[in-house]
Amino acid sequence: MKHLSVLFLAGLLMLICIPVMIIAQPAPYIEGSVWDVELIKVKPGMGDEYLHSLASTWKAENEEAKKQGLILSYKILSGSAANETDWDLMLMVEFKNMASLDNVDEKFRAIETKIFGTEEQMKNLMVKRIEVREIFGDKLLRELILK
Repeated sequence: MKHLSVLFLAGLLMLICIPVMIIAQPAPYIEGSVWDVELIKVKPGMGDEYLHSLASTWKAENEEAKKQGLILSYKILSGSAANETDWDLMLMVEFKNMASLDNVDEKFRAIETKIFGTEEQMKNLMVKRIEVREIFGDKLLRELILK
């Protein structure tokens, strides 16, 4: 009977320790940079017009942000939509970490004013873009680098 009690206690102790050992294990990844991803559906026949617009404004804005150290990089990915309600263009902006997003709106507004001019000019550009594309969503994602 005494032997059974010792086995029971040993088993109980193992059951208590296993979750602690699992929790104590380090994550299998390292946190990487942060990406702001915008999903866009370009209206039929308007792809080149939209890309011309991005080349003259979005690219200039991100080049200035990169020069100021606000972002690490930016990319555009294009692909066929899976169906009529799917996006076909992905705009990506890479930030060093979450902390680099502190007060980022204020910093980007200064860049936008420099590039676009007045608020009225910026508004006109946004209205024009409504005619050539639809925004499907915007996500903030963290890159995970597996160990």
